Amino acid sequence: MNQRTVNIPGDATYSPVALTDVLLAAPIASELLLGMTLPGRIIQAAALGAYAGSAVKDWVARKDVKRIDFLREYGADVFDLERMPREERLREIAELAPRLNDVWVDVKIPRPELAREVNRRLTDYLAAVTGQRVETSSELRNFSIAYLIFPFAYGTCDIISGDVAIFKDTGIFEAHVITHEFCHRKGYWKELHAQALAYLALVTSGEPVFVQSALAERLHRHLRVLGGDDSASFGDLVATLKLRPELDAAFRALRPEPGAYESAVSKVMRNLYDQRMRLTGQNGLSDYDEGFTSFLWSFGRSTTARQPGAIARI
Repeated sequence: MNQRTVNIPGDATYSPVALTDVLLAAPIASELLLGMTLPGRIIQAAALGAYAGSAVKDWVARKDVKRIDFLREYGADVFDLERMPREERLREIAELAPRLNDVWVDVKIPRPELAREVNRRLTDYLAAVTGQRVETSSELRNFSIAYLIFPFAYGTCDIISGDVAIFKDTGIFEAHVITHEFCHRKGYWKELHAQALAYLALVTSGEPVFVQSALAERLHRHLRVLGGDDSASFGDLVATLKLRPELDAAFRALRPEPGAYESAVSKVMRNLYDQRMRLTGQNGLSDYDEGFTSFLWSFGRSTTARQPGAIARI
């Protein structure tokens, strides 16, 4: 086997429906529609067999993956970074907004094509750092039962099967959202790692649509740190940026007023997900925004990183 290339099959990602959804829904649907659970149990068993078979193949392949040592390569990691001062955050925001206005690209790439392109770019970037290509599926889903549980999420990746679902059209942010989930598919399960690698892969790509998405995500996360979960506060912050109308609308669309269901479920599930992250060696939901932006700031100032810190600076 050529150790410089690892192919993770991801058979489950090619299934017509998400196997995890079948595992959860088949018995319930069978009972509701047919008044009996046996057909659902049979379907569930078949889905479980396919899911387990795919997971085992992927697990064996992932054993050969050479993952990035963040502290060595970037001089920062989840628990080894300097908290970004507020004044530095405000400085970056003041630089990012006009830069986004200047690099505005009004191009909409169809999602399947975008998935293939960002997957290729992410593979190239990781290979440039590790010397190893990790080839994975570019398949996406538009729905998963997980959305009913995590209505605040833009997308999700089942770490075991590699199945990725994108729940919302986030416009200019979509390239980063997909790349983030593909980082999980390639074996980087920590959220800060996925945020950082997606950003670095896109911002160094030289592709205007990718660069725009990365910079927009960076600005978005700065605003999240300052405005928190309050949609009104987030909107007020966006109003101060003097973004061109297309960008202003794109940012505001990220934080609409939540409906009754989303408000009720999100509050509970956010807390549970935050605790789950902490139990798995992460800082919690703050890794998406404060951790991510502090990582880039720490990397950009590092004197020990092997990778050039300039790629983390504005």
